[in-house]
Amino acid sequence: MLTRVLHLSDLHFGAGDDRAIERGAPLLIDRFQPELVIASGDLSHRGRDGQLGDSARFLQSLGRPVLAIPGNHDIPYSFPARFTHPFRAFERQWETTEPAYSSARLHVIGLNSVRPWRHQSGGIRGGQLERAEERLRRGAPDAFHIVVLHHHLIGAPWRSRKKPVARRNHVLGSLVAAGADLILAGHIHQAAVSERHEFEIVHGGERSVVVSVAPGLGQPRPKRQGEARGLHLYEVDASCLRVRTYVWADTDWGLTAERRFPRGRETLESEPA
Repeated sequence: MLTRVLHLSDLHFGAGDDRAIERGAPLLIDRFQPELVIASGDLSHRGRDGQLGDSARFLQSLGRPVLAIPGNHDIPYSFPARFTHPFRAFERQWETTEPAYSSARLHVIGLNSVRPWRHQSGGIRGGQLERAEERLRRGAPDAFHIVVLHHHLIGAPWRSRKKPVARRNHVLGSLVAAGADLILAGHIHQAAVSERHEFEIVHGGERSVVVSVAPGLGQPRPKRQGEARGLHLYEVDASCLRVRTYVWADTDWGLTAERRFPRGRETLESEPA
């Protein structure tokens, strides 16, 4: 049975482009009927109550379960609130910065990679990784396991000054060892998708793990080269993960890329010539 997940990131509500976001996402909800919507951070532009409230109302209006985590733009920019209660406004809308979603086919956990003293780069503490392993174990045996954080773990196709999550090799290795099948992020406003066999020396028999970064749905800096407007749709069945990248073209979505990855330890069968 096919399971679909819609992955949005970097909405930046309050940056002046909210109507384009509000027009776009519901079209894909109606078209594909995903089981879950994932929003991987930077839901607001300046971490203000009103911006976070508007983004939450929009995401909840999609009529699907939503798993949302904070990004570096979702905390106050002013002192002392940035350090004394950085996630209060976010938790007012979403209750927690590290949510979970579980069903017979999906098991998804969120990790908060935002660090108030770092404007761009983020980090995952050792204790978070230990809890992630425990949380991943709670999923159904046949469920597809997804981990979501804001800061990226693989590089941007175009040059970007945005730093990935700190100690990313350690973080990535820990999440793979903990049982993640798919690791999602945002932050760089560029799409990037890779499977572990493409960047890791393996010796055969290792299960497939895909790392994916969604392009930004919002576009707070429309003239900046290398920042797309789009999203990812994941389609999971018993043997395969398909990643579709859609870009927004003013009135509708265009499919710009589609990639297939094996699920588990078996490679994909070659398609006939």
